[in-house]
Amino acid sequence: MRIVDVCAFYSPWGGGVKTYVEQKMRIGPELGHEIIILAPGDRHEVIERGPMARIITIPEPRFPLDRKYWYFKDEAVLHATISELEPDFLEVSSPWRSASMVARWPGKAPRSLVMHADPLSAYAYRWFEPIMSRESIDRRFEPFWKHLRELGTSFDRVVCASAELRERLEAGGVENTVLHPMGIEAGLFSPARRSAALRRRLLDLCGLPESAKLLIGVGRLSPEKRWPMIVDAVAAASTGLPIGMVILGGGGQKTRILKQIAGNPHIKLLKPEKDRLKFATILASADALIHGCEAETFCMAGAEARASGVPVIVPDRGGAADHARGGAGVTYRAGSALSAAQATLKLLHNLPKTPQPAETTTTQGHFEGLFADYAQVLADKMLPA
Repeated sequence: MRIVDVCAFYSPWGGGVKTYVEQKMRIGPELGHEIIILAPGDRHEVIERGPMARIITIPEPRFPLDRKYWYFKDEAVLHATISELEPDFLEVSSPWRSASMVARWPGKAPRSLVMHADPLSAYAYRWFEPIMSRESIDRRFEPFWKHLRELGTSFDRVVCASAELRERLEAGGVENTVLHPMGIEAGLFSPARRSAALRRRLLDLCGLPESAKLLIGVGRLSPEKRWPMIVDAVAAASTGLPIGMVILGGGGQKTRILKQIAGNPHIKLLKPEKDRLKFATILASADALIHGCEAETFCMAGAEARASGVPVIVPDRGGAADHARGGAGVTYRAGSALSAAQATLKLLHNLPKTPQPAETTTTQGHFEGLFADYAQVLADKMLPA
């Protein structure tokens, strides 16, 4: 198949979508598919990534709230470009305006909406749940739910990476939802990478002895990740048990988080570890991973922790919650530092003596399943009525 991904979230400066796109352009051709990423940019450009993979950018405006990104504005140009590319299957990676544009493209190719974002959890629920129920919020955001339901009828697949998101969309009346969990890098994450010496060094960095417990937090320093809440939760739990925490992350909330840490010697904020092998070793050497974001569409950090035999402490909503299933961790009430502290103590007092990796999907397996699904959709479309 020639798969064209209309990718409004793509940025050459990084991010989860860029990582996913790079994996798709590597694995897709290995499976016999041509992958074309169609993204907005400063100018028209074709970036070849091999004989069957390329990125095409078309001139569009920069996104005013984050200049690292652009957005699709000219629907006629987008439609013309898609038609020139003659896709067998058409993807769109944003539930916003570009999804509606792709839905209105007059071509016959089947199409999918890949939910790389959960705007209701990231914004509406996070902002308003402290003062009103989720049902009340959903009623006030009915125009967005209507938009999602319209997309569900326009797309052959609405691809979700977490069971919680798929179930919520389905309950909200969104049709054609399917579950395709994302995958982790094969062969990298394992309990065998656990290093007692590294664990001692990290606890020493936190001013604690080897007998203390070591938590790790991984992720972008942005409001929806709720790092200040996690700092408060770990500080509260530390009154009942010696706990050190290392956060690996970068982003705009660094000053805010350092202020929340406020000189606590047992919590350290470090830069992200770019060396993947070193990162896998750090992760495997922790006693548990703690995460605060209930708006994850998958939660890669949770999946990597599970594969490393590291249990997780995660909110009870969003993609992160999937990784606590089957005894792989504990959940707490999303947004509650007190509940997170209680869950932390519950898990750390009952750690397994031997780390056990949970079964996780690999990136290869994710794309094999996703593209097989697309191929079936395409085959069904070609059947005589």
